[in-house]
Amino acid sequence: MHGGAVRRGGYCYGIANRSEIEARYEARREAAGVVIVAVAVLVALALTSRDENWELSGARWWIWLILAVPGLLLCLDLWLGASGVRLVRTRVAGLLVLGVIVLGNVVGLVLLIRGLVTESSDELGGGQLLLTAAAIWIANAIVFGVVYWDIDDGGPFQRAIHERVTPDFQFPQDDNPKLARPGWRPRIWDYLYISLTAGTAFSPTDTMPLTVTAKLMHGVQSVVSLVIVVLVTARAVNVLT
Repeated sequence: MHGGAVRRGGYCYGIANRSEIEARYEARREAAGVVIVAVAVLVALALTSRDENWELSGARWWIWLILAVPGLLLCLDLWLGASGVRLVRTRVAGLLVLGVIVLGNVVGLVLLIRGLVTESSDELGGGQLLLTAAAIWIANAIVFGVVYWDIDDGGPFQRAIHERVTPDFQFPQDDNPKLARPGWRPRIWDYLYISLTAGTAFSPTDTMPLTVTAKLMHGVQSVVSLVIVVLVTARAVNVLT
């Protein structure tokens, strides 16, 4: 097909206009770069756990490497997919990969909760607690930012080829177009900001989730982040007293 876009599994290739070129660049350079940061955080936690001989609820250091594998797959898929080469062939499969990554974060949180409940302060020291909680929180914020970016209004490539009619998130620019610059559309950084506010305020701020899927994802992220903060605070109070 010449002069147009070839659609595969919910994504568009054969980029035909500037918006689609920008979407391809965004997926390859920005989104993939963001995901690799989350992978790097988990790898750093694994290597530190190995060097310090840390275990969490009986789980060895390599558990964090296993949890990082789906993120690495997603990063490669984003990088190669912008050129039309897909490791994950359909949009549904891509969303499943994201779901596995989210599930991995929940597994990490469960290990942390179990460690706090069953292990003493000598077994689960302050350094291990803080580093593990921080790694899970950072990975959680990044992963959910990518989830929001991928589910909103059909995904980044769909947003590049049509106006925002039925978005999953309502940005201030959607409500008041006068605030938007010419050609504005939400990018990965806008969704990371949503994720950051959900992880710190535990609620929407300037951008509202509109659909059931967006609300569910936003709620799950807020709960995970709240649990991490409460657990770390509780242990810190326990140590200080």
